[in-house]
Amino acid sequence: MAETTYNVGIYCRLSNDDERAGESLSIENQRLLLQQYVCDQGWNEIDTYIDDGYSGTNFDRPGVQRLIADAQAKRINLILVKDLSRFGRNYIEFGRYIDYVFPAIGCRFIALNNGVDTANNDSSMDSMCFLNLFNEFYSRDTSKKVKAVKKACAENGKFMGTHPPLGYKRDPADKHHFLIDEDTAPIVRRIFSLRASGMTFRRIATMLNEEGVPSPGTFYYQGKGTEDPRRVNHKWAETTVKVLLRNEVYIGNMVQGKCGSLSYKSKKLVSKPKEEWIRVEGTHEPIISREVWDTVVSIDQRKVRKPDTENGNRSIFVGLVYCAKCGFKMQNQVKNSISKRTGQPTRLSYFLCGNYLRSGKTACTIHTISEDALYQIVLEDIRAKAQYAAYDRDRLLAKIVRLRDKEQHTRRASYEQELRVTSARVDELGRLMQNLYEDKCSGVVPQTVFQTLMQKYETERAQKSALLPELERKVRDHQEQHREADRWADIIQQYTEITKLDESILFALVDRIEVSEARKLGSVRIQDVKVSYRYVGCVDDALDGNSREAV
Repeated sequence: MAETTYNVGIYCRLSNDDERAGESLSIENQRLLLQQYVCDQGWNEIDTYIDDGYSGTNFDRPGVQRLIADAQAKRINLILVKDLSRFGRNYIEFGRYIDYVFPAIGCRFIALNNGVDTANNDSSMDSMCFLNLFNEFYSRDTSKKVKAVKKACAENGKFMGTHPPLGYKRDPADKHHFLIDEDTAPIVRRIFSLRASGMTFRRIATMLNEEGVPSPGTFYYQGKGTEDPRRVNHKWAETTVKVLLRNEVYIGNMVQGKCGSLSYKSKKLVSKPKEEWIRVEGTHEPIISREVWDTVVSIDQRKVRKPDTENGNRSIFVGLVYCAKCGFKMQNQVKNSISKRTGQPTRLSYFLCGNYLRSGKTACTIHTISEDALYQIVLEDIRAKAQYAAYDRDRLLAKIVRLRDKEQHTRRASYEQELRVTSARVDELGRLMQNLYEDKCSGVVPQTVFQTLMQKYETERAQKSALLPELERKVRDHQEQHREADRWADIIQQYTEITKLDESILFALVDRIEVSEARKLGSVRIQDVKVSYRYVGCVDDALDGNSREAV
């Protein structure tokens, strides 16, 4: 029988964890060891297949896939690895290749250091199953330990990502801590400023691209000193801007653990529920002030969409105007006609109740108001409030806080009482469970009674404990109203001499505008309009006045 000529494919793998184990596990050392063995045996070295930085828990690796393809194509008929763990740590997949795939295509497999050779039917093949199981357990244990360490670090506010977000750099003294990168931070500040002025994500991205401002992807590869191997043309996109603007890292908070793998064998990332995120406040110096952040958040929460009208114009009030009676948003309508007096084209823009528009007068009344009238009312209201705040700020803020205290006193007292009762009950349940266990140990309480009561107590305590964070947040929110009033005064004082409105001003100041149904007073048409401001709501009552009227 003719001796088989072996054409050898050498396979080498190094995972990120292996790099910490020392030089003996390096790719180069694996290659040299295996090449020497091939030479000693007088075999033909066809190719070397390398997976550098890949885990062995799955076989979806480029080097392995190319190796198997060459074996199936008969380019190689012997696969040589340093040890079993280099080829893979998934014992089920490993067994499928060794027991079925490789024998079917006539390919020999050797794990040099383990003494495993599929051409030999000896005890080494019997031990291979146990070695594979050991590698599997090792991989699972390593994964658990790595995840536990990363989670603990994240819970302590340490950055566990691969590279800092735009605007930050790693602290040379602590790689898990951020320092502001003054080369890129101005880009972040500008993006937030543009959004706070009411500019859309898409428009911001377009502007940055037109100005040639490098994107985060560009900065990343510039920092590495390499080109993107995918040869992607990195540009600002709507999504890029949106993700940046919603990242709490820019107000000094670290939010991690948003994604995770399904198992240690899978590298596919899946999104985690928000309640499972790891959020730590005040871990580093913020780039963006809390005021700017709150403005941007409020714009996102409104989810305002300002559609173009038929003639290409759009109202700056779309999304802000509500019917005072039914609470529905009022819809903007535009009529184009020819003036009977001048013969020139005219445009009439007005708002009417969306509920009326949808369901007719059985649902609500029309509540119509012209955009011109609305414009003048809001302009005058902003200017009046700004002048009052500039003239007697302390008195105004005291009135606002007093009014809000009066309105919310009952609700706040209710939240505080509920928080006290719930906290006390959680503590009480803890004591009951401890006493129950002691009674069970002393034989006072039978096992069946113990199990029933313990389950009941545990269920109730879990339910009550889950309520505490939300109750604490509600109490805390009500305590924030003093600071919110100051914040509003700081903003509105800038508009004492305002003569013109635009979208950016409305976004910065106004939360909603409520329009009442018009009424007749003799021959005069009167309509109440209430302007509610961000942070403080409607302050007309605090000024001992009424809402403004359209005449």
